[in-house]
Amino acid sequence: MATAAPPRPAGPAHRAARRPPVAAPPRLVLALVAAGALGVLALWWSDTPVVAGPAGWLTGAGRITGLLAGYAAPVLLLLMARLPPLERGVGADRLARWHAFGGRWLVAAVSAHVLSVVWGYALTDGRGPLAEGVEIVLHFPEMLKAALATLLMLGTGAVSARAARRRLSYETWYYLHLATYLAVALAFGHQLATGADLGDGPARAAWYALYLGTAALIGWYRLAGPWLLDRRHRLRVAEVRPEGPGVVSLFVTGRRLDLLRAEPGQFFRLQFQAPGLRWAANPYSLSAPPHPDFLRFTVKDLGGHSAAVAALRPGTPVRAEGPYGAFTGRLQRRERVLLFGAGVGITPLRALFETLPGELTLVQRAARPQDLLFRAELAQVARRRGGTVHELVGPRERVGDLGAALARLVPDLAEHEVYLCGPEALTGEAVRALRAAGVRAGRIHHESFAL
Repeated sequence: MATAAPPRPAGPAHRAARRPPVAAPPRLVLALVAAGALGVLALWWSDTPVVAGPAGWLTGAGRITGLLAGYAAPVLLLLMARLPPLERGVGADRLARWHAFGGRWLVAAVSAHVLSVVWGYALTDGRGPLAEGVEIVLHFPEMLKAALATLLMLGTGAVSARAARRRLSYETWYYLHLATYLAVALAFGHQLATGADLGDGPARAAWYALYLGTAALIGWYRLAGPWLLDRRHRLRVAEVRPEGPGVVSLFVTGRRLDLLRAEPGQFFRLQFQAPGLRWAANPYSLSAPPHPDFLRFTVKDLGGHSAAVAALRPGTPVRAEGPYGAFTGRLQRRERVLLFGAGVGITPLRALFETLPGELTLVQRAARPQDLLFRAELAQVARRRGGTVHELVGPRERVGDLGAALARLVPDLAEHEVYLCGPEALTGEAVRALRAAGVRAGRIHHESFAL
């Protein structure tokens, strides 16, 4: 489809000499988050000499949950701010799981804050909870904004629930989720106006630093960074190449691509400047090692967005965020490695199969032979580097137990390190099968964008 097609990426990987990027270990990140939460609780403790009576206990609970919710909101935004140390050290899928868990906790904390404060104040003032709630919203400073922020957070929590999430397209869910930013901004003034525990000294300064610092990091990594990347690299679609039923590979070219410092196994969020696509940035994994002249992504027709990608014309400008993800060779600790994938999940494994050192076995799972991807490429890479490729084809009834099937194909399965990528249900089944076969949890690596 292109006049000057990039070569097929079956040669040796091209690597630019560079300093390893900074990566934040997951346990360190969790420790820092927990330390911040303890510091927030210390604010309440130091400002509360005594708690007396039901009203005191209720308002105390309201202050605690309000402080924790006010702290959690910017932390959750930071988890999804595309900060390189977090993306490389923790991984996009784990960050998404933390964000989803924290979001549910935040909605619960905000709800508990509202109910306990209104109830506690109602007991103090001798009013009913409904009348007290109206009084607080209409006459307390910044409370109208806080009420709107609460409604936005509860609405975001509702559309993020798993049942609702399944019924929404990625693009619709993404734009509805942006209401979180407005909710956090509206709630900030309420916290400063009525948050007696913040005082006028170091605690208030730290609160300002947390919120303004979060806004600055989001502005840089979500807005300014991608804009500068676009200006520097000028990415364009070079070719769209069919790979199988409903699957195409997208070749993207640009300037000075080695400066992207991309690694096999990572992904970019691509925003194509074409009708119907320019407002959506979806994640796509590299399906070949990054090359100084082009990047290759492989896309499966899973909906309107991916179907439109298959129809892109050469020369279409591409805006990119990334590279992201910790699903790379940095995780490898053992010489023997199993790569197990299915569907379009084979794409990052294809890049890793060419570049990881050691004794590699790749197993591709598919219901039908025509659903297998990169068969010729994988065979060529296997011959060149001495790796092994297996195809596990057929319906589940014929393949049988996944753990037994993998054990037949991969001798000494328990001694392998494993990279998994595929549909969420299959990945979960594979993890359970590998654990039952004796593979330690720390040796099983997988990354998903389902959240």
